[in-house]
Amino acid sequence: MFSRSPLDWGLIAVYFGFLAVVWLRRSAHRTSAVDYLLAGRRVTLPAFVATLVATWYGGILGVGEYSWRYGISNWLVFGVPYYVGALLFAWVFARRARTAELFTIPDLLDRHYGRGPAVLGALTVFLTSAPAAYVLMLGTLFAAMFGLPLVPCVVAAALLSLFYISRGGLRTVVFTDQVQFVLMYAGFVVMLGFLVARHGGLGYLTRSLPPAHFTWNGGNPAAAILVWYVIALSTLVDPGFWQRAYAARDPGVARQGVLISIVCWIVFDFLTTATGLYARAVLPRLAEPVFAFPELARVTLPPVALGLFYLAMIATVMSTVDSYGFIAAETIGRDLIWRLRQGAHEERVPFYTRLGLWGAAGFATALALARPSVIALWHDVGSITTPTLLLPVGTALLRRGRVGSRWTALAMVLAFGVSLAWVLIKSFPPAGRPAGYPLDLEPIYAGLLVSLAVYAAGWAARSRPHLDAAAEPSAWEGRGAWP
Repeated sequence: MFSRSPLDWGLIAVYFGFLAVVWLRRSAHRTSAVDYLLAGRRVTLPAFVATLVATWYGGILGVGEYSWRYGISNWLVFGVPYYVGALLFAWVFARRARTAELFTIPDLLDRHYGRGPAVLGALTVFLTSAPAAYVLMLGTLFAAMFGLPLVPCVVAAALLSLFYISRGGLRTVVFTDQVQFVLMYAGFVVMLGFLVARHGGLGYLTRSLPPAHFTWNGGNPAAAILVWYVIALSTLVDPGFWQRAYAARDPGVARQGVLISIVCWIVFDFLTTATGLYARAVLPRLAEPVFAFPELARVTLPPVALGLFYLAMIATVMSTVDSYGFIAAETIGRDLIWRLRQGAHEERVPFYTRLGLWGAAGFATALALARPSVIALWHDVGSITTPTLLLPVGTALLRRGRVGSRWTALAMVLAFGVSLAWVLIKSFPPAGRPAGYPLDLEPIYAGLLVSLAVYAAGWAARSRPHLDAAAEPSAWEGRGAWP
């Protein structure tokens, strides 16, 4: 157990009691789709920043492990590339997304390419938003806290992170994210304060850590760092960003909110990376680095501060599980059930989404237990979904470089299939073949190359209409027909 102090356990109980009150106070009265899914498109700038920052930083145990192993390289792998991706989203997509007045990424694909690519996009969005990595992380944290087996803790993590949003939808997500935002910063500020007071500052770290911990790559090959800069392009098609942009009060809030969030992530990355460095210095022989933060807290913090730090870790992960779990549920409810049930009334979407919450929880739990590695889940899911969505979404929103519905569907299917095949071949290599990616090529590169090749063929066909009757995108816009 993480603590024998009733004060620490009391803080944990108060937090979960707060979530129960949130669930009880959200009445089950019928709400419109725009209110349930997008908080009425009235999310203000402070709320936008808090919910986006809290949502996008759920990998707290993975960050602790990577910092313990590789030092400041953590910032250059899980920080800088995603700042760049967020900047691109703010400058290129944020205002356009809010102005579009849509609900989801598949809505954008449906508007420009029809129902076929929209359904393919929905399946891809569901995969990328199902919070398997974060359910695994929270379950691991619960297992460490309570001394229980991992499987029931992963199941409990999924259920506890989703039950309280079922009634209020995105309004509840945004409200609880603001509380979780405060907790995550408070816990790590307190932890770093205790560490500096007890051990000293930079001088202690330089004396206690391997020299590689202060290099840009942490001793890893450059290619292993570079691939994360390509995977970070997933930010441009991250459904959490798009949902917040659609829900913002106006286009200005959408853009400014992302820019302010980047500053907040830089500050939080400093706190977490510095804490990870102290974890390696204080616990150099830690057997399981995934527990770097929990173990460091156990040997460093007194009661109350210990409970607060555990709350910070729990809140950091739960704010991501509830946000992406809700997006996965929305994908089931609106982008699959409602879209495929032609003529279904839109007021049924909240009901379908509530059903989708349990489907999302079940899928995330199964995937987490089948692939029990947080960093591997980040890598594999990002490598599969980014090539599938990047060109279709980008060209649709920018209204440049679009191809016909059939070309778009073909690009999505092939990019998904090739990237998935690359991942599976490494995970389950054929007999007699050493484990590794085909051609020593990362799956995201293979998927992007295939997608670009199909688009190039589509662009060529547009100049020769007799080769492809569906080459002109406008012929398919809004029809909702399978290509």
